[in-house]
Amino acid sequence: MTPTDPIATLATLIRCPSVTPAEGGALSALDALLTPLGFACTHVTSTEAGTPDIENLYARLGTEGPHLMFAGHTDVVPVGDAAAWTHGPFSADIADGQMYGRGAVDMKGGIACFAAAVARHIEKHGPPKGSISFLITGDEEGPAINGTVKLLEWAAAKGERWDACLVGEPTNPEHLGDMIKIGRRGSLSGTITVHGTQGHAAYPHLADSPVRGILQLTQALMDPPFDAGTADFQPSNLEVTTIDVGNPAVNVIPARATASFNIRFNDNWTADNLKAEIITRLERAAEDGVLRRGRPPVAYDVVWNERPSHVFLTRNNGLIASLSGAISVVTGREPKLSTTGGTSDARFIKDHCPVVEFGLVGQTMHMVDERVAVADLETLTAIYETFLERWFDNAAA
Repeated sequence: MTPTDPIATLATLIRCPSVTPAEGGALSALDALLTPLGFACTHVTSTEAGTPDIENLYARLGTEGPHLMFAGHTDVVPVGDAAAWTHGPFSADIADGQMYGRGAVDMKGGIACFAAAVARHIEKHGPPKGSISFLITGDEEGPAINGTVKLLEWAAAKGERWDACLVGEPTNPEHLGDMIKIGRRGSLSGTITVHGTQGHAAYPHLADSPVRGILQLTQALMDPPFDAGTADFQPSNLEVTTIDVGNPAVNVIPARATASFNIRFNDNWTADNLKAEIITRLERAAEDGVLRRGRPPVAYDVVWNERPSHVFLTRNNGLIASLSGAISVVTGREPKLSTTGGTSDARFIKDHCPVVEFGLVGQTMHMVDERVAVADLETLTAIYETFLERWFDNAAA
């Protein structure tokens, strides 16, 4: 690999079959690229009972502040039906100006571009006036237990401190320069179980159908809306994702019904007061609704999924201005500052330093024939290189 060439670097990374939780050679390849540039690279394997061991990489160039972190992941989602791909999912073939491969945009492409930008910066200006670190996990697409969270804890325990972070996730809807993510909504999930009495469908007076109750409770969660949105976030939204009774017989009233839900919430809420609001809605619906007329209120319980994701918003003008300015200079576009989309590892990094996200166009991520325009790799590298110059200049001012 030539350090300044993002195309060659991305091809090398794609050819590493690093489907979560396998390292696949991707972190070793990145180590081999960064070490000659002067980075001190450390491989950190994190473990936890009941989960696969995960290898992560922390690499730092420099010992002084200001300290800029680039964060990302080399693990990728499964390829699905490999035979459905136009080009092999780990081939890194280039056709019609596009490089094909799993991870091309999510997010080995972002890593390749930032590494090339750092190499070009060093080639032109020497080492930065401060420090740059790569915090790269192999567990972003998995359960996210042995990845960024534990790598951050490990680094912080070693005395690492950061002034800002750029996450290289694919943030652009259509064109490079469309969007910077400056925050993320929170995410909270749970499962409701309604308890009834099993019986024969022809003798409903001897049974209580929990299906009636689960429908009443889930309707109460979805209506009315939780809020109308805020200045920085779209309205909070709850979706019921499954309703199950586990009943294969059409003539049997089941004994219980379950429903799972997920809500993406804005800064009107915290995970705790949102849980309280959901319980209030469930209690009200349980009292108002009965499984059958003349019977007691709906009997239910709710179990919350562990580790909700908390809403956050970055208000670091120096970081945002450096990145926005770099995008404008290179592409001529003024990026939208957005908090849309799902969660990312930025939700963990925000507890350590200000963080924003910007990477490639995400239209083909997780799809068959995931691919990236080769021209976009050069453009993103130029954006990152300009960002590095601007951020270190602003941080030193």
